Amino acid sequence: MSDLRDFTDSTDFELVDVSLHTEELGTFVVPLLDPEDTEPVELPEGAVVSVGLTFRLGRAIDTVVFEDTRERDGAVLGTNRTPLGGFRPGGPYEVRLPPERLPVGRTHCGVYVVTGRFSDGDDDRELAVERHRIRVTHQPAAHKRWAAAPAPATPPGRELTNPAA
Repeated sequence: MSDLRDFTDSTDFELVDVSLHTEELGTFVVPLLDPEDTEPVELPEGAVVSVGLTFRLGRAIDTVVFEDTRERDGAVLGTNRTPLGGFRPGGPYEVRLPPERLPVGRTHCGVYVVTGRFSDGDDDRELAVERHRIRVTHQPAAHKRWAAAPAPATPPGRELTNPAA
């Protein structure tokens, strides 16, 4: 079993924990090992997920940046770059990223590889890289729950009329 947490300088940065927080399902701890050696974390389509990152620092860093890249079937779907802030040596520090809704629809279901890259924002020097997999599972009720809301009713006095009637 190989460890895919790559540390450029382990005295500068130590990734302690990655977790996925959902309101409905609670918290999932993401294994920090080779994603091929562990089962993907399963989440239902449409779930709202916030990523929790816990780390320690060996030196002060003015701007720690987290960049996550999502891939499916070898194709990069998107990358988000989030400045986490400045931190003094020590920790552990826990940062929670803004929540995101997972996509809805059978075509979005399947396994995604997520690569998280931590860097020093001042010089973009890589501090650590972490990879994990999630499986988005189909939930028939999700389509009804997250479908676009119906158009609002026409206000009184604004009804459409048929002039030909």
